[in-house]
Amino acid sequence: MTLLRVAGLQLDPVWEDPVASFGRAERLLAAAAAQGAALAVLPEMFATGFSMRAAELLGHAAAIRRFLSQAARHHGLWICAGLVMAGRDRPRNAALVVDPDGQERLRYDKIHPFSLAGEPDHYELGGQLATVMIEGLRLTPLICYDLRFPEPFRARSAQTDGYLVIASWPAARREHWRALLRARAIENQAYVLGVNRVGEGDGLIYAGDTMLVDPLGEVVAAAAGQEAVVAGLLDAGRVAELRERFGFLADRRPDLYARLQATD
Repeated sequence: MTLLRVAGLQLDPVWEDPVASFGRAERLLAAAAAQGAALAVLPEMFATGFSMRAAELLGHAAAIRRFLSQAARHHGLWICAGLVMAGRDRPRNAALVVDPDGQERLRYDKIHPFSLAGEPDHYELGGQLATVMIEGLRLTPLICYDLRFPEPFRARSAQTDGYLVIASWPAARREHWRALLRARAIENQAYVLGVNRVGEGDGLIYAGDTMLVDPLGEVVAAAAGQEAVVAGLLDAGRVAELRERFGFLADRRPDLYARLQATD
């Protein structure tokens, strides 16, 4: 049986102030480690908030990466966190996974920048998915607005046991967040850990609603409204057993779907 204790860290970042945000993140990381978590997950742009000042945020990348590496080593944790990193031509909104030795093991660049906020005008689009193995669990990170698109989740479903969705998702659309996290878990028969920020940033209110959802769509743990650690166990054996018992994924007809999409 392969089990992994994970912790979603529902953080209130200090707007565009990484040093102040590090202190808040450190408290939650310490709490996650004390609860026995092997993996701790921080929200999208956890050290700065979801700012469109891409060039300025990119200037903080080295300090943020250094903080994550040091924190992972200090607490003996895997850490997944959001930050701004360099792209080909412009900065990218990225998720980074760091191992307990402080080594960067995975980078994922957000595939769907949030057009309503003008994110594509400031950040370069990502174009690849990435999956990391952590203590026998295959985990795939995605970022915020990606949650509205089932395609990347489905594209990686056969190669993953769970998804890590890091976000800065406003409270005004919190019911969409909650419903879509459960939908992605149900349709892919996989765990989904959605980690959202709380507090206020650039005039927007964030409720959190960080939650861990199991492969049947049941909410295992959740929190809203304040900083919190949302923890639970992921079980790779349960994913495999449920997929074998309920063969929904095997009943898909991708060749037909491609033809239907091409039909006028």
